[in-house]
Amino acid sequence: MYEIIKKIRLNAEVDLFEIKAPLVAKNTKAGNFLIVRVNKDGERIPLTIVRNTEETVTIISQKVGFSTKLLGKMNVGDCLEDVVGPLGKAIELAEIKNLLVIAGGVGAAPLFPQVKAYKEKCVNIDLIIGAKDKEHLLLLDEFKPLVDNIYIVTDDGSLGEKGFVTHVQEKLLKEKTYDKAIAIGPLVMMKNVVEINKKHSLQTDVSLNPIMIDGTGMCGNCRVSLGNKVFFACVDGPDFPGENIDFDELISRQGYYRDKEHICNLKLGETK
Repeated sequence: MYEIIKKIRLNAEVDLFEIKAPLVAKNTKAGNFLIVRVNKDGERIPLTIVRNTEETVTIISQKVGFSTKLLGKMNVGDCLEDVVGPLGKAIELAEIKNLLVIAGGVGAAPLFPQVKAYKEKCVNIDLIIGAKDKEHLLLLDEFKPLVDNIYIVTDDGSLGEKGFVTHVQEKLLKEKTYDKAIAIGPLVMMKNVVEINKKHSLQTDVSLNPIMIDGTGMCGNCRVSLGNKVFFACVDGPDFPGENIDFDELISRQGYYRDKEHICNLKLGETK
């Protein structure tokens, strides 16, 4: 039922898949995600819905663990065991005029539908997009018609400015005024972006991807601490106001199963 009808290799680690899943597709809104299983014995993989049509959903997957590497081996014509969604809460669009959005690495994927939704409301959008090199900058051509200005940053300087997205962020905040910011990328990046924006009294939304199992709030594995309260990213998020998030706790918990991934990766014939 869940046939892969398109696959695009974006770079060595990242693939784009368009999957036939009409019931999911027709109910999807910006901010929703889905959970897939490659086969009946596979683990559940949460992935952002980048775009949707009446019949299909598009996802972007980075091959970082056993199951995402199995997904990366699938091709057009293959079928996934499960596609469950749309999950999570759709974003609530703020009534604003000027928006700053910051994407790091594969964070461009969940950021894209949010940018598209704000563009449809005629919001002025500045995008800072960063990656380790030009090969890992995602969705550049898709973003360009949706934003007013795009600032490209790479760690090695192979495209755009050399450095980090926060360097460009600090420059822009000295020159421009924004009503809201959205930052999606590695946890350390989002933590730093939020701290910088707080100095300028700029509220920042972030999208979180803690380890998930069921995606329905039952397991509690994706819990997120905001101040003195605990939320679950799968049902309360994945998007949250960034100001009171305990990023250090999230960073620590993100590495809980790295030793298990090493064991699983050996099954795929890897030596490291």
